[in-house]
Amino acid sequence: MAPSHVLRCCQRGLAWIPVIFIALVVCWSYYAYVVELCIYTIPSTGEKIIYLVVFHLSFIMFVWSYWKTIFTRPANPSKEFCLPKAEKEQYEKEERPEAQQEILKRVASSLPLYTRTGAGAIRYCDRCQVIKPDRCHHCSACDMCVLKMDHHCPWVNNCVGFSNYKFFILFLAYSLIYCLFIAATVLQYFIKFWTLCRRKSAENCPKSDLPDSHAKFHVLFLFFVAAMFCISILSLFTYHLWLVGKNRSTIEAFRAPVFRNGPDKNGFSLGFTKNIAQVFGDQKKYWLLPVFTSQGDGLTFPTRLVASDPEQPTVVLHPDTQSKSAEDGSIQQSSPLSESQNRLLDNHVHTNEDQGNALKSVVNTVRIEWQQINGEMQNSSAAVFMLFSIY
Repeated sequence: MAPSHVLRCCQRGLAWIPVIFIALVVCWSYYAYVVELCIYTIPSTGEKIIYLVVFHLSFIMFVWSYWKTIFTRPANPSKEFCLPKAEKEQYEKEERPEAQQEILKRVASSLPLYTRTGAGAIRYCDRCQVIKPDRCHHCSACDMCVLKMDHHCPWVNNCVGFSNYKFFILFLAYSLIYCLFIAATVLQYFIKFWTLCRRKSAENCPKSDLPDSHAKFHVLFLFFVAAMFCISILSLFTYHLWLVGKNRSTIEAFRAPVFRNGPDKNGFSLGFTKNIAQVFGDQKKYWLLPVFTSQGDGLTFPTRLVASDPEQPTVVLHPDTQSKSAEDGSIQQSSPLSESQNRLLDNHVHTNEDQGNALKSVVNTVRIEWQQINGEMQNSSAAVFMLFSIY
């Protein structure tokens, strides 16, 4: 037991190496830009002030969002998704998978679950001994089930999921802005240092007002590092923006969630605007700040298939169990359907009613017009018959 515990501690320590590497690169980039470029290299005072102000704004937002992504604990399923003591003992004693599934179905009948395994079974984590809520997955690196898990990111040494997905998106955005600003402002000095002629006695050698010191090495490497990170972050940021617009996680993009009606990659898609609000919230003034504003509780999510799911119960979780779980720090739910889900369903119901009323009115109008045309045709036929009879 002791060697495995030591190995686990070593693994946790080594997992911080990518984060330490990023921190060292960021600290060096701060020194190279502020000291070597702005203080020692740029001759214009006004240019220095503008560069320093914009740089520090992007630097603060980048570090803030990166910090929140790293140190925000992943959200876990609440106690309502754990098996009761009697069912848990019965589940552990049972050896047949069919009987185990019957136990899980009996417990899950009181929970707001819409997704299943590929075989149509209840999603259960034997490691955490919990019934997995929708979009919840077990992370082997964190050794826990994470609500709305997207992926485990080694550069933040944390699981990206419901509790910190917005922070991760902002971290990518501000890191991209940070690298773009550095690359754009350093470019002209990079070119000057790169083309600086060392043979001062040569003919037509361009004279430079830049200092011939060790600052040029910092400026050269600063541009290369900023451009390299900018290219890599741009592709990742674009991909996650696409996922936000589709309301998918990285796991769901590669493996579609399975509902009772079958797999559907767009099962959680509510439309572009509502998909963005699911991650960033309803109040747009907080969208660019790394503060938690995501909708829902991470346990239930509105889906396109909710209204057509006849097996889904409408059960309210007991308030005493909610208070106990809240003391444990886990994210809770007050009802199987969150407020956003109820609004969505109400909108769907009203939309269906309006469409049904509109269709009925169109049918009645066509029916009345057809009766009028039929009556006119009958009158015309009678008139023609009378004329033929007279002649």
